[in-house]
Amino acid sequence: MVLALSFPALQIAAVLQVLLAAACITLVLMHSGREAGMGGLGFTPHSQGGTHIVEKNLTRVTVVMAALFGLNTILLFRLL
Repeated sequence: MVLALSFPALQIAAVLQVLLAAACITLVLMHSGREAGMGGLGFTPHSQGGTHIVEKNLTRVTVVMAALFGLNTILLFRLL
């Protein structure tokens, strides 16, 4: 009976894990150096000095996605 109740939650968490993984990969690729990866394609703004506000926000979003990915991994472990 417990398995029947947790099965929909397991499916939702598994789908969410795939989406979070894709988001994390995309965000990390956007962090690549100025001449490599998506950073060289113009997604990361070139700033003359210091870190640009967009880069700071990209870092914040990446950290939040990575934290959600980690929490979802723990949830999946508990559901299994």
